[in-house]
This record gives sequence, C-alpha cells and structure tokens, in this order.
Amino acid sequence: MSRAVSVCLLKGGIGKSTTSINLARELAHRGSDVLLVDLDPNGHTTTGLGFGEEFYSEAHLGDVLLDDAELEPRELILETGFEIDLLPSNDRIEQVESDLGGVMMGSARLKQRVIDPLLGDDYDYVVVDCPAARGKLNDNALYATQNLVLPMRPESGALSGLEKTVKRLITPAREHFDLEILAVVPTDLRDRIDHDRPTRRLVEALVSKPNIASKLPNFAYTDPEVFEAIDDGEWDDDLPKPGIRHRSAIDASIREHMPLRDYDSTCDQLACYDELAQIVEEGEVAR
Repeated sequence: MSRAVSVCLLKGGIGKSTTSINLARELAHRGSDVLLVDLDPNGHTTTGLGFGEEFYSEAHLGDVLLDDAELEPRELILETGFEIDLLPSNDRIEQVESDLGGVMMGSARLKQRVIDPLLGDDYDYVVVDCPAARGKLNDNALYATQNLVLPMRPESGALSGLEKTVKRLITPAREHFDLEILAVVPTDLRDRIDHDRPTRRLVEALVSKPNIASKLPNFAYTDPEVFEAIDDGEWDDDLPKPGIRHRSAIDASIREHMPLRDYDSTCDQLACYDELAQIVEEGEVAR
C-alpha cells in the first residue's frame, strides 16, 4: 500500500529534517521507491543531502504549485545517490506561501500536482518535510499526505509545540478531511530517566497521556509504572533508554550530507528509524 506522510511540528530545531531524511532512507532500505519532498523554506533537507546549489536554482517547486506553472514535478526531482529521490526546496519558496493564498484551491496544489501524479505510480512512499510555521505550505502538506509523524526534542517548549500543532494545525484540518497521527517521535535524547532532566520530563509527560502514548513507537515508549518504581527505589533492572538517542554519528551524517545508514551502518539508532519506517508502512504503531 502506498502512503504519503508529513513530518511536522510548529517549532523549529526539533529534528524534522533529520527525521525526514532517515525515515525516507529506511523506507528505501526496506525495498520501496521513495520520494522526499522538502517543503521547508529553510531547505535543511535539501542542503543536508548536499544540494546547496539546487536550493538557489531558477526553476523550483513553487513553479509547480502555482497557476501559471508549466513545470512538471518530475523535471525537478533529483537522484540523491542514497536510493531516495528528492524534490528540493528553494530560497524563493517562502514567497509561494503568500501566492498560494490568492489561487483557487490553494491548499490542494501539492496533492493535485505532486502527490496524486507520483504516489503509487512512480513512488511507493512520499515523505514531506514541513515548515515550522503555520501557513499554506503546511496546509498543502497535511491535505496532500493526511498522515503525520511528529518529532520532538527534549527542550523547553517541546510540549507546547506539540500542543500548538494539535490546536492550530491538526484540529482545524480534521474539520475538513481525515488526518492521522502515525507516530510521535522523541529524538536526540541524552539523559537518564532516573534524573529529573529534560528527557525524563518529556517522556513521562508523553506516556502519561493515553492519546499520545498510543502513538509512541516501541523504541520511545516506557510504561508509566517504570517511573514509579524508579522513584520508589524498586527498579533493579537496567534503565530503559527511550527515544532516538543522541549520537555523534547522526550529527556527523548531516554534516557529511548523507543519511545515517550511509554514513555509519553500525549505529544502534538505525533500529529506531527502521521501526519508524515500519509504522509508516503499516499505518500505525504496533505495541
């Protein structure tokens, strides 16, 4: 079954591009044809895969989305060399945000002109890296994919970013079409969960909310009773290490313009991205 998915949260610097790149790469590693769409005006996915020059190209994704477009998306797609293709962002795509507000069905352009023509025929999966701000580009991504992966870093404002995304993006969108949260993904976690630090506070807050806990991948889930046992001094086993953990190889892979698998195939966190790819394939978390 083919599927499109948006990697989205209304907060910057929380790992959307890293998650998008490695999710797409693991879907490809599992045998699928995958297109990665960079809809973020910052272009971190595009530059993170080594296409800095293409970020400033004359023709760009905005030309595909607007009324006067004569450009086919296939004309812009790049082969990355990592078994995934890329539809890059551009330094002028931010202008498209306002232009889409003045065209008919401006929130449906990505679906009509990119996802529908390509998904199922050219590609098994399309992964969209979304902007961190509310607007027409995000509206396009949600309507085109109707599936979400929400990455979060354990930092100040992470939970409020999730709450803002639900209230300002997801809830309004669900008044018009079905929109499924496939996974909430804590990433770049460093601390032990027996310390009152950002990792503990984030994970405990997520697992304490049943509607969110059900969306946590197995690599990110810890039973709330574990925290009680730790605090009561009754936990004798090895401490769980939930979430995608911080690894220097993940940071280095982005600096070297490649997915984690191609930079360091021995990194233990590849198993997390593999499970995330499986969730996208199956359309849900299997506990």
